[in-house]
Order: sequence, then structure tokens, then C-alpha cells
Amino acid sequence: MRVLGIETSCDETGLAIYDTQAGLLAEALHSQVDLHAAYGGVVPELASRDHIRRLLPLLEQVLAEAKLDRRDLDGIAYTAGPGLAGALMVGAAFGRSLAWALGIPALGVHHMEGHLLAPMLEPEPPAFPFIALLVSGGHTQLVDVTGVGCYRMLGESLDDAAGEAFDKTAKLLGLPYPGGPELARLAESGDPTRFRFPRPMTDRPGLDFSFSGLKTRVLTEVQKFGETMDAATRADIARGFEEAVVETLAIKCERALQEHGRTRLVIAGGVSANKRLRKDLETRLKKIGAGVFYARPALCTDNGAMIAYAGACRLAAGEQSDLDIGTRARWPLDSLPAIEPVA
Repeated sequence: MRVLGIETSCDETGLAIYDTQAGLLAEALHSQVDLHAAYGGVVPELASRDHIRRLLPLLEQVLAEAKLDRRDLDGIAYTAGPGLAGALMVGAAFGRSLAWALGIPALGVHHMEGHLLAPMLEPEPPAFPFIALLVSGGHTQLVDVTGVGCYRMLGESLDDAAGEAFDKTAKLLGLPYPGGPELARLAESGDPTRFRFPRPMTDRPGLDFSFSGLKTRVLTEVQKFGETMDAATRADIARGFEEAVVETLAIKCERALQEHGRTRLVIAGGVSANKRLRKDLETRLKKIGAGVFYARPALCTDNGAMIAYAGACRLAAGEQSDLDIGTRARWPLDSLPAIEPVA
């Protein structure tokens, strides 16, 4: 089954074609970073308009790369939520209308399920069951996963998500948009011992997260220096912040694995591309006999390949959306129906 995946949940337009027998055939992505940089963040209306401009050219690009015609497609999967309402509607309307014109099924896919399943596109995918850490600009969640759609929420952020905390802290340090990757780059040259920030909620039981207090501590340090803060201090603060977030995430992941008897951890979402997080988890989990799995960096951020794969799993199981073009800005992951994974 050949499935076209369409991702338009925020500020990246991603299309891909996944074949349930041959794997990922083609993918293309357009980032709106330059478009939103002047505003210091995503402008929803501009994001929606840009998705409209990009979808048809990207569709032709992936079809050409896969050496296919539109009539060779067997199904279409589009991100139906969570995300920006207008951006979601663009992708949903495009995908649902194209499917209707071709006479093939279409399915609205959960954005975070796409992230969770992205490591399945790697040469050595994780086997079920596993614990998943979904960590992005909008989500920080620990999920017990026993199959596609078999999700039990173990913990989540009570305020800012980790990626959101990265972006807000980057802004405090005067870094350009997008802040998270810029902060990680700056932290590479920082002294990890100069600033010791708290590891929130690691001194008590539970698997929930909270990063707003950590962000406030960084703000306090920044205000102490004011205009006198030099480049070295900025890098040291960035490193201290990154170390705090990474260790907090790693402690909670190790706790989740031990409490629920799992030996595999999947990390997914934009923050899962963070090199320090990957290294810390690999080192920490090796000591307890557990392994960590993640997607290649290009598939950690929003992309069409993860939507195509997640959609293929559900379309192959007989799911499809009706003719109504519906999206959900908020959508609990654990409300999804369970299915058997694609072989």
C-alpha cells in the first residue's frame, strides 16, 4: 500500500510517500523558519498561507522522486491535530480533496503518534513494548507503548514543555529564532560547572515534568548580569540550562523504565535531536541494561514521513476518515484506537 503523508501542523510543510512493502520512497520538506524569524516566533496566518503555496510543488516533487503518478497512490494521510487550527485545515482540506478526486481512502493522523512511530522508519526499529519520551516544543510526555494505538500516559509537563522552555530561555539570552537549536549550539562552548540550575521534580516520586521554574531561575541569573553579561557568561548559562533539562528528562526516563519493567526507550519529537540528551540517555540506560531508540535528526522535527507511516499503519488496518474535513487543535494521544502494527 502506497500512502502519501501530509504534515502541516505548524511551520513546516512536509510530504512523503511510504510503501508498506518497500518502505519510505520519497520525502520533501519546506521550513518556514526564514518567514517567521522577523517576528521571533510562528505567525499562524502566515504559516497557513505558506502551506497553501508549498503543497502542490512538494507533491510533484515526491511523486517524481518516487517515480509515481498520483493514480499510483493507495491512500492519503494528513495531520489532523494537535497543532495550529488554520495550518491543520490547509493540509486536511488538501489531503481529503485529493483523496476524493482519486477515489482512495484518506485518514486524519495524530501528530504525536507520527513522532512516536518515526523511529520505526529506521533500519533497526524498536520492538514493542517500550517507554516513549515525546519531547517537543508543545509536548513533554512519557508513554507506555505496547502496540500501535496502545498508549498509556505515565507523565507529562504540568506547564512549559521542554522544547518551549528551550525556546523561551533562548529568547532571554538574546538568541535568534528558532531558539532551541541556537541555544544547544551556544551551550557547546559553555562551562557545565559554572551555573547549577535545579532539576525540577526529580526529588519526589512521579513521572510528571515542570520547566517553568527552571526558566525563571535562568531569568534571575540573566537579570543579575544585565548589560554586563559577556559572550562567555551567555554560553555558560546556556550550558547550565541544557544540562538541567537533559538530566531531568534522563532521570524521569530511567525511573519510568524501572517502575514499569521495560528495557527499551524511544525518544521522539524535535528535542530528541539534541546531542547531549541522546548521549546522556545512552550512557545512563546502558548501566541498567536498557536501550534507547530514536529517529535520524531529519525525522525528529515535523515531517511528512512520520505521518505517512502512521497513516499507513491505520489505513492498512481498515481505518479511514469520512468526507468531513475535521481537525483537532487538542487531541489526547491515549484516546486513539489500538491496531496491529504493519509488518
